[in-house]
Amino acid sequence: MTKKWQIYELNEEKQKQVDILVKTQKINPLLATILVNRDMYEPEKLKTFLNPTRKDFHDPFLMPDMKKAVDRIKTAIENKEKMIIYGDYDADGITSTTVLKSFLKDLGIQIDHYIPNRLEEGYGLNIPAVEEIAKKQYKLMITVDCGISAIEEIEHANKLGIETIVTDHHEVAEELPNAIAVIDAKRKDSKYPCRDLAGVGVVFKLIQALSQELKLPEEAYLKFLDIVCVGTISDIVPLIDENRVITKLGLQLVNVTRNVGLKSLLSLSGFVQIDSTAISFGVAPRINACGRMGYAEKALQLFLSENKNEVIKLTQELNKFNSMRQSTEKEIYQEAIKMIEDKDLDKRNTIVIAGNDWHHGVIGIVASKITEKYFKPTILLCYEDDLAKGSGRSIPGFDLHEALMNCMDTIEKFGGHSMAIGITLKKDMVEPFSKKIEEVAKNAHIERIVPVIQIDGKIELANISKEIIESLKQLEPFGEGNKTPIFALKNLKIDSIRALSEGKHLKMTLKEKNTLIDAIGFNLGELVNEYRIRR
Repeated sequence: MTKKWQIYELNEEKQKQVDILVKTQKINPLLATILVNRDMYEPEKLKTFLNPTRKDFHDPFLMPDMKKAVDRIKTAIENKEKMIIYGDYDADGITSTTVLKSFLKDLGIQIDHYIPNRLEEGYGLNIPAVEEIAKKQYKLMITVDCGISAIEEIEHANKLGIETIVTDHHEVAEELPNAIAVIDAKRKDSKYPCRDLAGVGVVFKLIQALSQELKLPEEAYLKFLDIVCVGTISDIVPLIDENRVITKLGLQLVNVTRNVGLKSLLSLSGFVQIDSTAISFGVAPRINACGRMGYAEKALQLFLSENKNEVIKLTQELNKFNSMRQSTEKEIYQEAIKMIEDKDLDKRNTIVIAGNDWHHGVIGIVASKITEKYFKPTILLCYEDDLAKGSGRSIPGFDLHEALMNCMDTIEKFGGHSMAIGITLKKDMVEPFSKKIEEVAKNAHIERIVPVIQIDGKIELANISKEIIESLKQLEPFGEGNKTPIFALKNLKIDSIRALSEGKHLKMTLKEKNTLIDAIGFNLGELVNEYRIRR
C-alpha cells in the first residue's frame, strides 16, 4: 500500500515561534518544534498542555441541560426516589457506571445499575430492559455512554412512569430523545468548549456539577480522575483540550490509585511504567473483553469491589476472558481475510462481509484490523435469524456515520460516529446495502484518499541523546489527537535483518557511520527477503 510521508517543515514564522520557546521555556529545539507543529505555542495553551491543573477544567454548567439534570437528581435524592444507572458494556461504559455509582455511594445514596448483555441485547437502551426497570419501580434512570439515539425507548420509559437523564457523547441526530435532560457536548446547540469528551468524561462533568451545587469539596469528584482517565484513554477520544487535563492529572492518580480492582489489573498487565500505553494495551483490552464475551458485570464488579480476595479472582477472570477474545478474534480474522481474497473484495472502495456464527463481541476489532490492512472502510456482519448485525470502521477522511445516513433505505438501525459504527440490517438487505455504501464511497471519491504518515521532523542519529528523549516525555500522555512523535532518519544502511514470530515481524539493525540503532517493523516480516545487506 502506498503511503504518503508528510514531514512538517518550519517556515519563517514557525521558526520564530520555535526560537521563542527555546529561549523562554528553556527546552531543546526538537521539543519546541513538535509543540509548534502541534499548535501548542501560545503561552496559555502551552501552559495547559504541559502543566494542566484542576483550574483548567471547563465550567460543567456550560454543558447543555446540565442544570436540569442536577436539579432533577437533587430532587430524587431529597425524595429518596429509586434511581438506576443504565450503562454500557465497554470500558467507557463500565468506568462511567463506576464513577457515578461510587460518587453517589460516597454521599450515602443507593443507586442501582443495569448493563445490557452485548450478545443478547446489543448496544444501548432496549424496550424489554426498560420494562424490567419499570417493574422494579425505578423513578429516575440516568444513562451513561448511551441514550442519545434511544428516541423510542425513552418515550416508552416516559409512558411507564420513568423519567430519564441522558449523558452521552455519541453523534446526535436531528431529533433528541424526550428526556428530562440530554447532556451531550455534540448537541447542535452546545456551546461547551470541548466537544470530544468520552462518555466517562461527561459523567465526570455531571459529578463536578453536582459537587458544586451541593457545595462539596473538590476532592469529592477529583478523587475519581483515575477511573475517568482509564475510560477516556480506552475510548480513543482525542487527548487534547479537557481530555488532556483529565488524562494528564488522571495518570498521576492511576499510579497511586486506591481502587483495588484497578490496582490489581495494572499489576496483572505487567507494565513497569504506568502511562497511556499501559492503559491502552494492558487495562482497556481486559475490561473490553468482558463486555465482548458477554460478562460485562465482572468488569464492573472488579472496579466496585473492595474485597481483595474477590478482586484477585475477578482479575484472573478478566484475563481469561481476554485470552478467549484473542483466540476468537484470530479465527474470525483468518476467515474474513480468506473471504476477501477469494472474492477480490479488496479491489472495492468498501469492504462489507457477513458470516455465520461470528462472535458479535469481537467483529468490531476484526473490522478495525481489516480496515488497517487494506485502508478501506470495513463493515463485518454476523447473521442471526433474519437479521445481520455488526460493526464498521472507517478511514480518516471518510465519515462512515454520514455515509450510512445515505443508506437508510437498506438499514434497520445504526449508531456511532464518523470512524466507528454499529449496525443492524435485514438478512436479505446485506447485498443491497453493500452496493449502496459502495456507491456512496465512489461518489465521495474515496479512492483519492491516501494514508498519510505525519512525521514530526527529520533527525540525525548523532544528534539523539538521552536528554532529548527524556524531554519528549513532557508531551505525554500520547493518544488520538496527540500521537507519539515520529521522526524520519534517512540514508541508513542495514547492518542486519531477520524475521521474528514465525515470519510475522521484521527485526533490523541500522547503521549511520559508526552509530548503530535497533529497529522493528511490526507485521512487516514479508519484507525480510526484499533487502540485501551491503558491506
